[in-house]
Amino acid sequence: MNWRIAILAVLTLAGASEASRAADPRYPDWPCPQAKVPEISIAAVWAGPALDDVQNKWKDDAKVSALVARLAARKTPLDEAEKAVKEFLGGSASDKTANAKLLFAGLFDTLNAQRSSVMNGLQRVTRKQREAADKIRADTLELQALQGATPRDETKVDALSNQLIWETRIFEDRRKVVRFVCEVPTTIDQRLFALGRVIQQELE
Repeated sequence: MNWRIAILAVLTLAGASEASRAADPRYPDWPCPQAKVPEISIAAVWAGPALDDVQNKWKDDAKVSALVARLAARKTPLDEAEKAVKEFLGGSASDKTANAKLLFAGLFDTLNAQRSSVMNGLQRVTRKQREAADKIRADTLELQALQGATPRDETKVDALSNQLIWETRIFEDRRKVVRFVCEVPTTIDQRLFALGRVIQQELE
């Protein structure tokens, strides 16, 4: 049983340290090594015509709205999305600029919302991990006390030991998921930039 306690204690200390560490003190719940950028700037991903006159209007165009949903979905391969942009904007030269602006405005709003949702989820998980690390530490101390008690209650020792193993497994699984999900905001940024570039190229 002692080896099990030692492993749990090491994982607890490592996990607590990781959960409490933030790359930027302004965002204590941000768990990723990538710097947190709360919102994407339009200027960083779009050098085309001004979008002031089409903000929120893309939702009123059923064709554009449907296309935005398809292009923004991560399950849609990027090369397929880029091809769909070219097909959509290549159909009519007369309103190409208007359609391009509507399309990018929709992509910007949708992908920015996706990005915010992912980032908020990551911060929620960080807070849960911090609470989980505290619980594991407390339960480890309780288990050590139970093991040293006289008489020793083997039923309680076994129950708490199994509980600690389960808590630690959940903690480690979450940590692995966080590492994977940390890449998602960057992937969204890259998708928005790539699609914006294709839209601008179609206007040239």
